[in-house]
Amino acid sequence: MRIDNLVLPILLASSMTTVAADDAKLAPAPEGAFTIAVIPDTQAYRGQKIKSDENGDEVVRNPIFQTITGWIVENREPQNIVFVSHVGDIVDKNVPEQWAEARQCMDPIHGVIPYGMTVGNHDMASSGDSSLFQKHFPASRFKDFEWYGGSFHPDRPDPAVSGNNANSYQKIRAENIDLLFLHLECNAPDDVLAWADEIMDSHPMHRVIVTTHMDLGPIARPKTNQGYISDPKGRMNWKKRHAKRGNTAVQMWEKCFKKHKNLLLICSGDQRRSQTMHVSARGDHGNVVHSCLSDYSSDGSVRLYRFLPQENRVDVITYNADQGDLTRTTTLVPDEQEHQFSFACSM
Repeated sequence: MRIDNLVLPILLASSMTTVAADDAKLAPAPEGAFTIAVIPDTQAYRGQKIKSDENGDEVVRNPIFQTITGWIVENREPQNIVFVSHVGDIVDKNVPEQWAEARQCMDPIHGVIPYGMTVGNHDMASSGDSSLFQKHFPASRFKDFEWYGGSFHPDRPDPAVSGNNANSYQKIRAENIDLLFLHLECNAPDDVLAWADEIMDSHPMHRVIVTTHMDLGPIARPKTNQGYISDPKGRMNWKKRHAKRGNTAVQMWEKCFKKHKNLLLICSGDQRRSQTMHVSARGDHGNVVHSCLSDYSSDGSVRLYRFLPQENRVDVITYNADQGDLTRTTTLVPDEQEHQFSFACSM
């Protein structure tokens, strides 16, 4: 895949290796390894209140979403899954019926594995109002978990924009490594980024993983659908939410991400026509920050980041929980190295 971006001049070609498919079977995590499971956009809803059937009378459901979370729970021990992150676009249409189903789909994980969720552009109004997400996944839902760090509280009385768990952080310890997860809404505004700065600065010994909805994809807003595939790719310099208050992915990198030497990885979704991408860049302190896109059009795929601390390596594995193997039903990016690869990572 072509990647052009003046902001991201470093590609880790020398440190990347391909993860062997091994007959399309997923081996258990080796001793001393742990796994972060990242759920791509889950927009394959069926029944009423979907875009193609807004007035239908069928009960809303999302069997692919249910399959993914069920597989994660079933494979928690063999894969040593210590955390689950959702990249956003949890729903396809921002309506109560889909949010109720999304909560049911996440319930198998709730109280079993620590997790965090990112608010995507489909999960909020254009103004940034994420009231329905906040109703179904409020801070109060997580406050009793030891691993839940807290959420951003806007300096205004109405939390509808950016408040009540729309931006959150979580902390865990895996294989003697302290990890901090930041979940930042799509096109997070400046006050949210200032809060993220404070969280990362106050946890200097934690390795940080950020999940935000829009990061990698077409650098400029495509003028046609074909442009999503053929246009130069990299950190996106356009936005979808929060109007003038919102920040593009490039602005989020410049204003916040590149300043933190403990930032290791940025996970994102949003770009089903791009599907997958891996880009790396050096922060202000010389640290390498990896950015990984995964959006498989709700084909049942889940992204697994298998950390091998003793080898200073992360294996990136795309596994189709619906088919039960390492293949995908979508093939916009046929190169297997874009789906299964590794990168060097000092723990």
